[in-house]
Amino acid sequence: MYGLPDEFPQAPGLRYLNHAAVAPWPRRAADAVTAFARENAFSGARDYPHWLGTERRLRERLQRLLNAPASDDIALVKNTSEALSFVAFGLDWRAGDQVLISDEEFPSNRIVWEALSRFGVEVLQVSLQGSDPEGALLAACGPRTRLLSISAVQYASGLRLDLARLGLGCRQRGVLFCIDAIQQLGALPFDVQAYACDFAMADGHKWLLGPEGLGVFYCRSALREQLKLHEYGWHMLEHAGDYQRQDWQPAHSGRRFECGSPNMLGAMALEASLSLLEEVGMEQVAKALGERVQWLQDGLQRLPGCRLHSPLPPERRAGILSFSLAGWDNQALHRRLLDEQVICAQRGNGIRFSPHFYTPAAVIEETLALLHQLGTG
Repeated sequence: MYGLPDEFPQAPGLRYLNHAAVAPWPRRAADAVTAFARENAFSGARDYPHWLGTERRLRERLQRLLNAPASDDIALVKNTSEALSFVAFGLDWRAGDQVLISDEEFPSNRIVWEALSRFGVEVLQVSLQGSDPEGALLAACGPRTRLLSISAVQYASGLRLDLARLGLGCRQRGVLFCIDAIQQLGALPFDVQAYACDFAMADGHKWLLGPEGLGVFYCRSALREQLKLHEYGWHMLEHAGDYQRQDWQPAHSGRRFECGSPNMLGAMALEASLSLLEEVGMEQVAKALGERVQWLQDGLQRLPGCRLHSPLPPERRAGILSFSLAGWDNQALHRRLLDEQVICAQRGNGIRFSPHFYTPAAVIEETLALLHQLGTG
């Protein structure tokens, strides 16, 4: 598929089903970092303007990936948590304001809001267990609700939410809408304009197939200068290259959230990885990933004693499938799978599988055969 065996030359026997945690790099990302390291070793920063061109292309790729109106809407951040903190500690809170989240959020999208308690901000957790999780979230919006912050896809169950419906509902209610996009961006198409979101953020090291330490933060342009800044430095200035200038102001673009020197090494890797996703096309990525998740789901449903914890309808999932196996403690099963080179995670109530669009058929077939052996042995 798409010449991908050359892009993912994984170790013999490796069965990698852990993209919802940390993904392998494609070969082109490893090559880009190798070339960058060699260039540093032999030439130092002689070609820095060329490096800046890579960073510019990265912003443009991220703009297209999120369907942001402009590349100025894109900030390059260290991780999702940093971007969430920019929102949480940038807004002008009033005592009594409420933030809505779900009761299934990864700690990054819970702790940052709970840290606002000293300002009198209340965090309400809404259950997603019913038949209409979006309806439950919107029904919980009251006169004191200031912001709804939700993961596009829940990290443990894999539940995918209708972001367009949530965005419209928030806009109608005058509630700010923040999306932790880390479990959707790179797995399925993503569209900040269609979702009418105010903020969206994600790391590069999961479905985007990039390195840890570099992520993306989208802030709607009308809100950008309303977020109070808490980090300052040379890079976030409007006239960043004018080192003698005494009067200064933060950049009007998303660069205002980037206080210091960029992660150029990470940019080399992530830009290369995103070039692969663009070549394949996000519609094709989503189609191929959906086929692999369905393949795993069908195989798991045939296993005696296997219980699925993820939503079964395709429109309710992205790339995550969670399950448990009768007769096995989750921790013990996870250890056994790792011993057999099935790279996965223990999350929530079970074992989490997360293939990607390129995952070879043999990985899925061999994993299902192993689980059948473990379940009947």
